[in-house]
Amino acid sequence: MTFGRLEKPQGHRPMSDINVTPLVDVMLVLLVIFIIAAPVMASRLQLDLPSADVPLAVAQPDAAVVSVGLDADGVVYLNDEPVDTVRLRQRLNEAAAADPDAELQLRADARVPYGRVVQVIGLAQAAGLSRIGFVSEPGETPVEAAENLR
Repeated sequence: MTFGRLEKPQGHRPMSDINVTPLVDVMLVLLVIFIIAAPVMASRLQLDLPSADVPLAVAQPDAAVVSVGLDADGVVYLNDEPVDTVRLRQRLNEAAAADPDAELQLRADARVPYGRVVQVIGLAQAAGLSRIGFVSEPGETPVEAAENLR
């Protein structure tokens, strides 16, 4: 007569494989965060823009925008890339030829001499760009600005 097995049943064996699903989930979330954050951190030109209390302009959605920046040393940046005067003139001519209604957004540091700003405006007008916008930081009220001019 047999009564069955006399052996002790073995329990679950320890798992020797690593569960990588949570690791992959975390890595994908970090990848998405870096993809979104990297362009924001990498292409910022640090300027001390002058302040003015003006209403915010509403940009036209179809209008092309050419961004020109001038830092405190007078170096010109076109779309956050440093350029010399010859290259700037060429790129502004290309932008005007591609879209005559393109807008030049000029961001100049507060310490840039006015003559340098006028040179850049002259290059833009010579290229055929007539829409020029000056970018500034929101700041003091017009009364405070008038008092600071005295």
